[in-house]
Amino acid sequence: MKTLYLDCFSGISGDMFLGLLIDLGLDPHALGSELDKLNLPGWQLKIEREQRHGIEGCRVQVLCEEQHHHRHWSDIDQLIEKSALSSPIKDRARRIFLRLGEAEAKVHGISLEEVHFHEVGAIDAIIDMVGAAIGLELLGIEKLICAPLPLSRGLSRCAHGALPLPAPAVLEILYGVPILDSGCDKELVTPSGAAIAREASEFGPLPAMQIEVGGYGVGGWQLEDRPNLLRGLLGVTRESSLERDRVMVLETHIDDGNPEWLGALMDDLLAAGALDVCYSPLQMKKNRPATCLTVITRAADQEKLARLILTGSSASGLRSYPAERYKLAREKFACETTLGSARAKLFFENGSLLRITPEYEDCRLLSQNNGLPLPEAYRIIELQMRETYLAQNAKQDKK
Repeated sequence: MKTLYLDCFSGISGDMFLGLLIDLGLDPHALGSELDKLNLPGWQLKIEREQRHGIEGCRVQVLCEEQHHHRHWSDIDQLIEKSALSSPIKDRARRIFLRLGEAEAKVHGISLEEVHFHEVGAIDAIIDMVGAAIGLELLGIEKLICAPLPLSRGLSRCAHGALPLPAPAVLEILYGVPILDSGCDKELVTPSGAAIAREASEFGPLPAMQIEVGGYGVGGWQLEDRPNLLRGLLGVTRESSLERDRVMVLETHIDDGNPEWLGALMDDLLAAGALDVCYSPLQMKKNRPATCLTVITRAADQEKLARLILTGSSASGLRSYPAERYKLAREKFACETTLGSARAKLFFENGSLLRITPEYEDCRLLSQNNGLPLPEAYRIIELQMRETYLAQNAKQDKK
């Protein structure tokens, strides 16, 4: 799979992303021809080679006659929709602007239709974001992976006056994705850059890949602490039939806790959203038998669960660290069996049913109701669920 990895050590903006794509091999003439399909007059691209801290890359600037022109979100959406661009390019570009429009609406407390853009809606931003959609299509990039984005601190001046960094719209766009503190007082992540990264990419570490080419998109800042560049690595990754996501692991050692508390704590953690909770035995200092508590959680829930651990046990501290997780595709399933109604999880590999795991509580109840040993109830339920699932799929295939 053709994959582009974005190394955002100095942030991302629309013009930096467009410069990166050109540095990676996007033909400027082909890009210009596609952008002309917008039927948007009064602009031209200025493409130059520039250096930041001795590293050369591509700098793209949009020179336009129109300045500080205000456009409503719907105007931009219709401009893209009515263009002669291909459907995949139009769809991606519209989604990027929709992401941005929804963020602006949320920040200002207005409806999407009321959103009008200042700097973001100017011609240069339209060219940057539509150009991003065009470049990804022309380069044949199938997957875009983005590193955590470095957010700035301080204040920035715009049409609304002084705004905190990161800009409120940027923060709204990036809820739920990995970020880090840049320690910089310059705006490194712009609204257009954040919208492109959030809508067109997934966030994660550098994947195992065979690199074909690397490139740099040059930003407008001259920074002392870092080169103002967006680095990209373009290559091939091997497709996997396994799903992958990122979780947080919370862990602590308990050697002085009441065992009765631990049972209640597990129930509380699972009820609060933990993906999994387990205890394992330990031998700690002074030869004390102890327990290791391990909790797997989504990043958004880690602080809430950490507080539960610290208040619901004798632990005075805990460790947290991110982990990559491989998992089978799964879906919930329910059907009638000869023993009664039961639920299960279905697990798939390469789209094929790999196994069926009936829910314990249902199997336990049905085994008691039918006077059967639990293992026998499991076997009957799993067999009949498999037959039902395959029969349902066969009917759908015939349609």
